[in-house]
Amino acid sequence: MNLLVTGGAGFIGSNFVHYTLDRFPAYGVTVLDALTYAGNESNLAPSAGRIEFVKGDICDEPLVDRLVAKSDIVVNFAAESHNDNSLRNPWPFVHSNLVGTYTLLEAVRKHKKRFHHISTDEVFGDLALDDTRKFDENTPYNPSSPYSATKAGSDHLVRAWARSFGVQATLTNCANNYGPYQHVEKMIPRQITNVLIDRKPRLYGAGVNVREWTHVDDHNAAVHLILEKGRIGETYLIGSGDERSNKEVFELILELMGKPRDWYEHVTDRAGHDLRYSNNSTKIRSELGWMPRYTDFRDGLAATIAWYRDNRAWWEPAKLAVEAAYATKGQ
Repeated sequence: MNLLVTGGAGFIGSNFVHYTLDRFPAYGVTVLDALTYAGNESNLAPSAGRIEFVKGDICDEPLVDRLVAKSDIVVNFAAESHNDNSLRNPWPFVHSNLVGTYTLLEAVRKHKKRFHHISTDEVFGDLALDDTRKFDENTPYNPSSPYSATKAGSDHLVRAWARSFGVQATLTNCANNYGPYQHVEKMIPRQITNVLIDRKPRLYGAGVNVREWTHVDDHNAAVHLILEKGRIGETYLIGSGDERSNKEVFELILELMGKPRDWYEHVTDRAGHDLRYSNNSTKIRSELGWMPRYTDFRDGLAATIAWYRDNRAWWEPAKLAVEAAYATKGQ
């Protein structure tokens, strides 16, 4: 089985590559990644020598066509994915998330290959803090940022190509991920690395916004189950069921790192900051038997903190630039 993993040098994609080779060592894996700021070839170091790495853009039609032709399955992690960056400059999100997905779909359509598309629960918009509902596979789309809008558009392209052209596609919308190799611009690694350099974490607004946190290995286990047993044309929502306010996450990070639980600063809230995300993952649990390994967020967060503590050489080169960018916005 030959897998083409697009965006495989990014956070979730690189973890997917390691997960795949650890559990399916006979698989051939090709990684296609443009190595924009969020992609880092060093993320793939544990699997070096066992993969083919190709630096390139998923919008490059001849390159994509060549790589898809020699693959059995394409798993698309490639995306621009940071809300704050999409507010500053939406174009890279349109380019990668819409044009790139279109390019991949045309290639898998031409060569009749299996396709799995990774998306986000942010396409559904947000829920009120006091709402008892959760997102499910039938929730209407209501994106609120250029990032989530372009991901919503890419989801619609996948469904249209499956219905109109018979592309053998599946799709997942996952809750917030955390774990190793996540860029230090993201919330959890940013605050962990702030503490590691003895700088107070920065909490948006009052920190009441709620997220459902899923460990990246649990996400990738779900993707493999779908590749093995998922129904073609179907969408599956992935989520651990563990919801925390941002303030609670900050306090737990500080507790686990030996700091007072109130050792953080409040900064200006993000524009259009979604209030709450929550996924109903009953479908993938009941149909495919998926269960998260990290059912306790505290355990997964402790393991993540340990990884960043042990891998300073991986994150330190990017830290200064990230904090300088946030400083220009008072964040």
